Amino acid sequence: MSTFKNRAGLGLARVKKALVYRLSSPELKRANRKLARREQELAALRAMLDKRDAGGQVEGIRPENVVWVLGSGRTGSSWLTFMMGDLPDHTRWNEPRIGSMFGYLYYEVAWTRQATKHFILANDYEETWLSSLRSLVLSGALTRFPERAEGGYVVIKEPHGSIGAPLLMKALPESRMIFLVRDPRDVVASAMAVTLVPKGGRNRASRVKKVETQAEKFVRQRAKNYLRDINNTEQAYEAHEGRKVLVRYEDLRADTLGTMKRIYSALEIPVDEGYLAEVVEKRSFENIPEEKKGLGTIRRKATPGGWREDLTPEQVEIIERENAKILNRFYAKG
Repeated sequence: MSTFKNRAGLGLARVKKALVYRLSSPELKRANRKLARREQELAALRAMLDKRDAGGQVEGIRPENVVWVLGSGRTGSSWLTFMMGDLPDHTRWNEPRIGSMFGYLYYEVAWTRQATKHFILANDYEETWLSSLRSLVLSGALTRFPERAEGGYVVIKEPHGSIGAPLLMKALPESRMIFLVRDPRDVVASAMAVTLVPKGGRNRASRVKKVETQAEKFVRQRAKNYLRDINNTEQAYEAHEGRKVLVRYEDLRADTLGTMKRIYSALEIPVDEGYLAEVVEKRSFENIPEEKKGLGTIRRKATPGGWREDLTPEQVEIIERENAKILNRFYAKG
């Protein structure tokens, strides 16, 4: 009997321990945060509908309060937009990929059809489909972040949609734009490293195999993609007549607070410098827990020039050849 009681006690202890772990597990905490955000969204939507039903006018997201962060992947856009999203009256929209949807079709798939009548994004009907793109962005933002209907800023992190940057800025000429650029050698080195992080995802095995067995092919393709993204973003930046700012990752890393102040000044968005200093401190690489950064994570180095340790001379030559224009334009002094 005592043996049975001991085993039963051990069994109950294990169950209790498992329940305690489940109740405090990271997955449950994330689910609770997601549920809390969804409840906030629903409350804001109800308030908006009540206002409309009472005869009030619901304005929706103001296009001038949309802030695009464009450039390319692995340029520090997550870090920048997390800092911005932490500020009062700011909401971060993480990669809607609308720039990919329109830009890839327009520039990559059907670029030979832009002058034809029947192509959905035909140049002669640009006004029609740009209005649809505009509506899709603003309606999508309002549905997801109804609290911003009353004011504040929606910061859209869209580096992987930067192929469509010229179309996005044409569709929302009142919106504000951050053009974020980084040394392409560091971008490619970072892309190679993050591909090998064991985080799963679709087609990960094939990407890992390409990095491990066809590294130079991977480097060349990533360098070409970076050139395309930056070229399109620069085209949009130069044509945009609204508030905009060009930011180098290296400057953001060297003087984060000073660069953030410059960004907000150029975009003409009022910001409390005390809050700004707080979010800069909170999101600094140095304050990320050790287990969440470094080799084997997506936050690997945050060190400009780290490519010198990561790339072979052959890989460096490929990147410099493909991105000579970018290096001369933004990194001529080394």
